[in-house]
Amino acid sequence: MEFYEFLNKVMPKIKKLSELARESTQIDNTYYRQYEVKRGLRDEHGNGVLAGLTDISDIIGQTDPDENGERHPCEGILRYRGIDIKEIVRGFTAENRFGFEETAYLLLFGSLPDKKELSDFTDLLSGLRSLPISFVRDVIMKAPTADMMNGLSRSVLTLYSYDENADDISIANVLRQCLQLIAQFPLISVYSYQVYKYYHEAGGLYVHTSEKKLSTAENMLHLLRADGKYTELEARILDMMLVLHAEHGGGNNSTFTTHVVSSSGADTYSVVASALGSLKGPRHGGANIKVVRMFEDMKHCIRDYSDGAVRDYLKKLLEKQAFDKSGLIYGIGHAVYSVSDPRAEIIKSYVEQLAEAKGKTEDYELYTKIERLAPEVIAEHRKMYKGVSANVDFYSGFVNSMLGIPTELFTPIFAVSRIVGWSAHRIEELSNNGKIIRPNYKCISERKRYLPLSAR
Repeated sequence: MEFYEFLNKVMPKIKKLSELARESTQIDNTYYRQYEVKRGLRDEHGNGVLAGLTDISDIIGQTDPDENGERHPCEGILRYRGIDIKEIVRGFTAENRFGFEETAYLLLFGSLPDKKELSDFTDLLSGLRSLPISFVRDVIMKAPTADMMNGLSRSVLTLYSYDENADDISIANVLRQCLQLIAQFPLISVYSYQVYKYYHEAGGLYVHTSEKKLSTAENMLHLLRADGKYTELEARILDMMLVLHAEHGGGNNSTFTTHVVSSSGADTYSVVASALGSLKGPRHGGANIKVVRMFEDMKHCIRDYSDGAVRDYLKKLLEKQAFDKSGLIYGIGHAVYSVSDPRAEIIKSYVEQLAEAKGKTEDYELYTKIERLAPEVIAEHRKMYKGVSANVDFYSGFVNSMLGIPTELFTPIFAVSRIVGWSAHRIEELSNNGKIIRPNYKCISERKRYLPLSAR
């Protein structure tokens, strides 16, 4: 019997066993309170448990403690190596430069590069922007996947086989591996999509080669489009998006995964593949896709864009009566930021300009209306320990759509950017010779005797 025929035959049994597995692993919520377990490594007010130290980035959503030891929500601040992200973006945009390569240098090496250092680093990345001979044919085109993140993970793990020093975790070798992956991620992501489109959507197969003179953002658009063309505005905005997603502290899920797996002494390819698995989740890197699909559902369900109609839809989202019935308004709220997310503020300053250029002004106005109304609706329906505001995912999916980037590439493009932060954190973990990360779990199972098979 063929394997898949057998699998279809036994699926009813597996489903029955899955109920047994679910029931045997459910834990009463009272135990979490009894043992003061901080679920998600966060306390009841949403503050993260201090699990480590980092010198790479700082995320601020609250003031320093006052004389009573209390903290208060404040405008969100994000700093890369001590420099405010808003200053970084203002700096390279004022000089009409692309900023992703400069930001990568800053995060990896701790300081802004001078003109020669930036030129040398950009040339280094350009030189590494290639894949092993026949890699596209032998790896990416074999068993094309409908999920680009799985394709990216598979390619990363396969690159291990092409590396003669794959298991060497000296800082020099790890840096070499990380720089190669930073340069290769755009190629792997776009090629995986082109192959997917060809096999699953009967589209044309365009495999452009990268251009050494182009920035990372320009190359992404060049590789993606059939004619290889793009506007300067499109490239500048994508570059800015890459800068904003490059790093976000050691506690975000994928970066914490990077620290955890690095602490075990694993090779770079295994570490990055683990981080990619984390980023794939809709609660992390896949959130902007949820925002776009939520908006599509909203436009289908409401008769007009009045405040009342939008409010009613948002209420239905919270009451699990609309969209995916999760009870969430995607793109609103963040684990750390409350008053504002600085990344969302920066993106918003560019969104209107892009929306006008793409004829999407009406959609932009709907986004701004939801950004205004959602916090009010949430406050009316739920108890909150801190305020909520639009996060980076709220606008990033809209921007990606206007750039003509398919939803299948939303999360891989996030990875193209965040591989820089993962690389910096991996090197930081290895440089400080820390212990393997192993938190404690309290076992609450009752003691039982082993029974012979005949007595069960």
